[in-house]
Amino acid sequence: MSKNKQVIIKTLPEGKLTEDNYELIESELPDIGDNEVMVKTISFAITAGTRAGLQGSASYAGAPKTGIVMNSTGVGEIAESNNEAFPVGAKVLTMTGWQAYSVQKPESLTLIREDVDPSLYLGPLGINGLTAYFGLLEIGQPKAGETVMISAAAGSVGHMVGQIAKIKGCKVVGVCGSDEKCNTLIDELGFDAAVNYKDPNYRQSLKDATPDGVDVYFDNTGGMILGSALFRLNSGGRIACCGVVSQYDTSTPEPGPKGIPGLLVNKSIRMQGFLVFDFADRYDQATDELIEWINEGQLKILTDELDGLDQAPKGFVDLLAGGNIGTRVVNVS
Repeated sequence: MSKNKQVIIKTLPEGKLTEDNYELIESELPDIGDNEVMVKTISFAITAGTRAGLQGSASYAGAPKTGIVMNSTGVGEIAESNNEAFPVGAKVLTMTGWQAYSVQKPESLTLIREDVDPSLYLGPLGINGLTAYFGLLEIGQPKAGETVMISAAAGSVGHMVGQIAKIKGCKVVGVCGSDEKCNTLIDELGFDAAVNYKDPNYRQSLKDATPDGVDVYFDNTGGMILGSALFRLNSGGRIACCGVVSQYDTSTPEPGPKGIPGLLVNKSIRMQGFLVFDFADRYDQATDELIEWINEGQLKILTDELDGLDQAPKGFVDLLAGGNIGTRVVNVS
């Protein structure tokens, strides 16, 4: 355990992200300090939101920098410990980054429940699942019988938002980028309808899929899809603004959609952004309910796996181009 493999940010992207923006290196393992632990990464998630950090549009990620390990949430095993609460062999969730080993302070660690598959902490029990849970239920506030529309509906957050909406008795319409994804949402996850935004007849197809309008729109994309949702929203509709993937991987983002603020005013629509960290004091409560839904078969998890740290840059570029279904995970060990 004398060397550590890491993927660092070599250059900041100009325009679209490329694999050449990253470099795989070997480095010396640092010594752990008082109260610290060494975590051996098992796997980590690749999420579109981390692209925002590379362009400086995510304030919680800090200023974009080169020469540092690419950030990500991962699960790992304690390999060395100076903290009794986190013994060697314990499984944890933490910000592993794209690397084989990381030194962590106890406040950055979440112990994984012994009776739960650690991989679930990268999907439904991690940031993705908690974002879906709180974004829909607290910001969107769906009611049984209402219509919920979701963009990037086959993605790591979206595919869970739709299922939670179904659990709450809603009609669910997903928007995604291929007919294959549309079929997966309907056939495997129980969505009522799914629309391909790349279809030339997209707006008419969306209208056909939402004959009673839309009551809650969960926005992962912004841009054109947000614009189309605005004109389908009913009076008193709610928009939960989770992400803006249409603007992450470009130097020329789409302008804001028409209808703001006019439609918001005329239809008494509430549009609210959020960060999952806003609900940190309620993570345990949400985790209990998510585990219950998984065990009962009401919440199905789609995972898209890659093997090897060297696959992370390619996997990230492909994800931003819409190549994933569900949560994309890189298995390190």
